[in-house]
Amino acid sequence: MVNKKPSSQPYNLLPEAAQTLLALMHAQGEVARLSEREQLFSSLLDSVNAVLWAFDWESRQVLYVSPAYERIFGRPAGLLLADFNEWRDSIYPDDLDYAERSLAEVLVKGAVEDREYRIIAADGKIRWLSDKCFINQQTDNNQRVIIVGMAEDITEKKQLEGELQRLATTDALTQSSNRRHFFDCAHHAFATARLDQAPLTFLLLDIDDFKQINDTYGHQEGDYVLQRIADTGKAVLRRGDLFGRIGGEEFAAVFPGCTPQIAQQIAERLQREIQRLSFSHEHQTFGVTVSQGLTGITDADESLDSLFARADAAMYQAKRQGKNQIVSG
Repeated sequence: MVNKKPSSQPYNLLPEAAQTLLALMHAQGEVARLSEREQLFSSLLDSVNAVLWAFDWESRQVLYVSPAYERIFGRPAGLLLADFNEWRDSIYPDDLDYAERSLAEVLVKGAVEDREYRIIAADGKIRWLSDKCFINQQTDNNQRVIIVGMAEDITEKKQLEGELQRLATTDALTQSSNRRHFFDCAHHAFATARLDQAPLTFLLLDIDDFKQINDTYGHQEGDYVLQRIADTGKAVLRRGDLFGRIGGEEFAAVFPGCTPQIAQQIAERLQREIQRLSFSHEHQTFGVTVSQGLTGITDADESLDSLFARADAAMYQAKRQGKNQIVSG
């Protein structure tokens, strides 16, 4: 008995129906694999919290936008694809000029990777975007210039940066400037005043008998006194004035563009408002007073330190003269 070997008939010699079936099966496999790749790509796009986009520079038309657009902007992608102004009109008004200029820079640089601007989402919330873009010049007959980019939502990062900045520059108890931030700003104000030959006045304020307040009513009540003094200072001072807590019970202010005469009026108003404050502890009511030292910039002053020294001396003179008063130095 002779065993026959399986037929080795090549594919192209198979009956026509078999060839058609195999070709159909092969095509279906390719379609399935293509569908799997498309589903995978679509899934990846859905999971990315950034807007991928493509923009035709000449026609001002958005050619593509990823699904994250609707999540971040809160608007239908179809409206954007029909009109680029949907994106433009979403930009925070103060940032619009920068956003447009930085987009145009890509035509010269080829890529712009440091664009950050705000948008107003459909729900009214302000969001920060980090929008990187790159030029992709096509080589067809029309030489179309296509710009592609990725706009990432960095709102949480910006909020964290803002909070860290606030913590680094703000006195935790009184929410006024801390010593370091106050003097950084004061040195800058002094340099500006010297350059512009403009007036500038420096004020030091110290709470009278603060240790006695702590010893009598407790440190918690003392902290409350500091907070009320700080609130009063921020309420009395003008827009653009500097105010901060620079020591335990010591505050300072700088009045840019303010003559000593005007600064004296501000200090007097501050003195009156502090005298009006009333505090209560276990059915006991008490008030507080402050001593202030005031001085203005002169041609002989080479740094803020000389103003600080004169204001400090004037404040201690106010203490020696009976407290609750303003002394100019």
